[in-house]
Amino acid sequence: MAKPLEGVRIVAVEHYGAGPYGTMHLADMGADVIKIENPSVGGDTSRGVGPFTLGKGDSEFYQSLNRNKRSLAVDLKAPEGRKIFEELVAKSDAVLNNLRGDQPEKLKITYPHLKAVNRKIVCAHLSAYGREGPRVTWPGYDYLMQGETGFMYLTGEPDGPPTRMGLSVVDWTSGITCALAMVSAILSARTTGEGRDVDVSLFDTALFQTSYPAVWYLNEGYKTERLSRSAHPSLVPSQLYTAKDGWIYLMGLTDKFWELIIAEIKRPDIGRNPDFVDFAARRKNREKLTQVLDPVFATRTVQDWIDTFAGKVPIGPVYDLDRALDNPYVKERGLIQSTPHPEKGELRLLSSPIRDNGKTLPVKAAPKLGADTDAILHELGYDSAAIASLRDKKVV
Repeated sequence: MAKPLEGVRIVAVEHYGAGPYGTMHLADMGADVIKIENPSVGGDTSRGVGPFTLGKGDSEFYQSLNRNKRSLAVDLKAPEGRKIFEELVAKSDAVLNNLRGDQPEKLKITYPHLKAVNRKIVCAHLSAYGREGPRVTWPGYDYLMQGETGFMYLTGEPDGPPTRMGLSVVDWTSGITCALAMVSAILSARTTGEGRDVDVSLFDTALFQTSYPAVWYLNEGYKTERLSRSAHPSLVPSQLYTAKDGWIYLMGLTDKFWELIIAEIKRPDIGRNPDFVDFAARRKNREKLTQVLDPVFATRTVQDWIDTFAGKVPIGPVYDLDRALDNPYVKERGLIQSTPHPEKGELRLLSSPIRDNGKTLPVKAAPKLGADTDAILHELGYDSAAIASLRDKKVV
């Protein structure tokens, strides 16, 4: 059976993190993602990101974001390179870039510039702060967004410094948001015959993710603060607790779950205590409840508590990254795949979280710089002599 996005072609003028992460999901789903890379600068800068490189022009960082794609090495600023780009646009559904906000206009990769080439083309722009406004020329990255939009002040212990999340969450969600916007616009273009520009920025995406705490502040003036033990801002108990040999996260988010917790730990007296009788009381006496429950959970191991509550109450272990990846459940779910790699031999990658008809989507190692240049140019009608001439001129 064909993958869901087979027949969709995306030209990706992308680099580093957010853009490649979004198009990786589309490539996994079968889209032909053609990654445009400038050969004179060594292509995508992520090819050189350490500490684990895989020969010249390749790294495990790059591989984590660019599997299942094709690489076309071409200088878009050269007239012949621009011609190749426009010929590709004529046969594509979308052009995605994750450049600084002022760059798409300079490179002429917006819909007004490309609609004469392909009226149905969708131009998706992913930047730090958008393509308009006072920050259009500002460079920006994930961690800056976490700082300015409140993430850092909502993360960590109350008496500690502002803390960034341990992963590039703004990059990844921005990439997925841009991919969603682009695919939605492609569907519209196929219906109406007219493409468009769609814009997503890291800043806008990060702010949008403040979600219900933002709505509480905007409507009630309520400022959500950091709570100890990574606790939920309003529902109790929902936080870290100390088991005999590590941490568990327990989430008693409903009255039913609370009653099951009390029953399983064999402490009905806690449920009768006026300080913990309902959500309002437990929220008011959060720290007191922690002092009551910690000694109970400390009597048994993490695995004991998982076995006790599994399938009854939301509970999970809290692992370091190595234990998270070595978790037997990860293997059972098929969440790690191996693919051949010319330098590594066998490269292990994470599986897509999307399942197609119950099946895990396959992965293919990300391409070497320009690995698909000749094949793509042949598809566009260039013969070997023309390609050799372009290579001599350092256009490709």
